[in-house]
Amino acid sequence: MARPKSAKPRKQRKFVRTAPLHIRRKMIASHLQADIRKQYGVRSLPLRKGDEVTVMRGKFRKRSGKVSRINTDKYLVYVEGVVVKRTDGTERQAGLHASNLMITRLNLDDKRRAASIERHKANIKSNEAGKKKV
Repeated sequence: MARPKSAKPRKQRKFVRTAPLHIRRKMIASHLQADIRKQYGVRSLPLRKGDEVTVMRGKFRKRSGKVSRINTDKYLVYVEGVVVKRTDGTERQAGLHASNLMITRLNLDDKRRAASIERHKANIKSNEAGKKKV
């Protein structure tokens, strides 16, 4: 991901605010559960509709559900079962930040996503093999 070269907070905030969609998608990433992390050899992945997540922080802590939609403009993730009541009595889904979620099961319906995870696994295995030879 192309981060700005400056470490100045103002420029970092501007980068997040003005990031193009292909970079915003990568910013909406969450950590993987420990067993999945070992299985795939990846610490975190961008969230995708259909992933199952657990809320780790905030008002909805310990709730689980599937990701129903993702808003890349506002960096929000909407999870089934995580709702707030409006003043008129209707309910709506609460938007959560991806950093407050943990992926418990991946949606591997997308062939490209599955292939990228497999590539990552292969890279890790080849790196481990290279370290053992030395």
